[in-house]
Amino acid sequence: MTTLATARPRLGALTAESTFIGRSFIHTVRDVETMLMAVVLPTMLMLMFTWIFGNAIDPSGGYVDYVVPGIILLCAGFGASSTAISVSRDMTTGIIDRFRTMPLRSGAVLTGHVVASLARNLLATAVVIAVALLVGFRPEATPLEWLGVFGIVALWILAITYLFAAIGLAASTPEAASGFGFILLFLPYISSAFVPVETMPEWLQPIAENQPITPVTETIRSLLMGTPMGDSAWLAVAWCIGITVVSVVWGAWLFRRKAGRR
Repeated sequence: MTTLATARPRLGALTAESTFIGRSFIHTVRDVETMLMAVVLPTMLMLMFTWIFGNAIDPSGGYVDYVVPGIILLCAGFGASSTAISVSRDMTTGIIDRFRTMPLRSGAVLTGHVVASLARNLLATAVVIAVALLVGFRPEATPLEWLGVFGIVALWILAITYLFAAIGLAASTPEAASGFGFILLFLPYISSAFVPVETMPEWLQPIAENQPITPVTETIRSLLMGTPMGDSAWLAVAWCIGITVVSVVWGAWLFRRKAGRR
């Protein structure tokens, strides 16, 4: 008696990834409220800091030029945080069990979420910068420096999106993922994003100086406004790469463990 074994076919290179990227883009288009909140909330904060607190912080009226780099990162954080909820929802609604029966790479699911979030957040960042220009933001960057700004912002978005994706995998429910992600959104307030580090209490200054938001903010501020950069750019890139590597490894391990894929 002969037993015939048929091998399950595998999809071609990047076919699965492109499929899940398209799926995530479709979800983004349908979820208009999330996209609007990713733009509206940082914009409202920028207007609040500029028009309400700005004159108290900087009576010369130049606070908008200082705060915009921080608002850009805050915008990126708000946008990326929704990835944790989307990934957690995929893990808890049973859709992953259906994906397990298909001949695809397990990492393709996360790749789809991350790439769609990157594109969505770069668009939101462009909108926030446009609004900032309308309220008095006057950068001095050259076209090459603007390219550097979008490069470092894209690298930061990639890093925190992978981190939020891993958080979504680790959380037991979408609500828990939202709560864990919300904690990370406080990091910009403990950095040089809104006020200089030296104005903070002495015990808080080492924390503000040695967390990723500060060098990323200072790099963007230097490129846009011509302030001294120092070693901020190298630290910013190192933080982004480190967060990305750790998040990818952690996320892959969590996905294999929860989805039962190897």
